[in-house]
Amino acid sequence: METKNWKAWLYLLPAMFFLGIFMVYPLIDVLIYSIEEGYNFASQTYQGVGSYNYAYVLRDPYFLQALKNTFILVMITVPLSTGLALLISAGLVSIKPLRELYQTIYFLPYVTNTLAVGLVFMILFKKTPYTDGLANMVLHFFGGGTIDFMDGPYWAKMFVLCFYTIWVVLPFKILILTSALASVNQSYYNAAKVDGTPAWRIFWKITLPMISPSVFYLIITGFIGAFKAYSDAVALFGTNLNAAEMNTIVGYIYDMLYGDSGGYPSYASAAAIILFVIILTITCINLLVSKKHVHY
Repeated sequence: METKNWKAWLYLLPAMFFLGIFMVYPLIDVLIYSIEEGYNFASQTYQGVGSYNYAYVLRDPYFLQALKNTFILVMITVPLSTGLALLISAGLVSIKPLRELYQTIYFLPYVTNTLAVGLVFMILFKKTPYTDGLANMVLHFFGGGTIDFMDGPYWAKMFVLCFYTIWVVLPFKILILTSALASVNQSYYNAAKVDGTPAWRIFWKITLPMISPSVFYLIITGFIGAFKAYSDAVALFGTNLNAAEMNTIVGYIYDMLYGDSGGYPSYASAAAIILFVIILTITCINLLVSKKHVHY
């Protein structure tokens, strides 16, 4: 038995080595940077150790704006994208003719370049001297007024960002849920139909519990991905996200390292640790909830 355990640890050694080098060590290094006060990047020296970097970041209006934007993005896009993916996947499973064609069409945005999709959305929503954009044309058709989605009010820009994010993540979720729905044992459905169970109850009591592991996986990865959002905002509003009031936490970290306010790795590290704690907390809460609602 001891020989088997020794062999098991030997097989795990390469994975543990790479995890330690590329995950554990960088995390510890960032944690050390985050508590070094007055760090000088050129001389690699610091004045002391403490929590000043965290206090500065938590008082920085740019970080607070990025935190607000990120939380709004997470709370809107994760539930909506998961719910829409579930509805579309249920429809695709019920359609036998041309199912593969529809699946391919829905998956196309996932393999399209993020910046290219961002340019398309700019054409749809951005006002120019020649046109108000397709979105405003639709509003005009229904009697609405013109809205400057890209350079106008905050809620309009956040709407575009949420819409864009949902569009980008939807194909992957549809792919996962379509596969999960197709793998549900048909005998459960046949038994329910024999008993005369209504369709909504079949979905709630059979379909949803059977695919709950896949739904839970998408929720967890959705939260993590939304908290790490940055390229989506850049694709829509450019690199100066602070001026557009559309920066995210990852964007703030990048700005502190390389942007106009760059050269402050201690502040960037403190913001990264705060983001890590937020994601870890949300993930732990989801894991606790999953014990009651996820059926394996």
